[in-house]
Amino acid sequence: MAHTRSARKRIRQAEKRRLLNRYHISRMKTAIKRINEALKNKDVETAEKLLPLAQKLAYRAAAKGAIHKNEAARRISRAARKINTAKQSLSQ
Repeated sequence: MAHTRSARKRIRQAEKRRLLNRYHISRMKTAIKRINEALKNKDVETAEKLLPLAQKLAYRAAAKGAIHKNEAARRISRAARKINTAKQSLSQ
């Protein structure tokens, strides 16, 4: 247990930050999971509609410092690539 006032305050701050980071990361992951679920069900149109929301949430998580900006870009790039691949396979 922390003894000094500053250490107790640091514990409080760290817990607040942990919860906020978890919130942002969870929302981003859920949005990406919804895209993957739509693609699994061969619903490319829905996946395309969900991509801007996932992009917004990923970049917001990066802006808040919950994840690195390159991680956000990588996750969105992978989702977009999956959508494009699914679109091409449906058109053939």
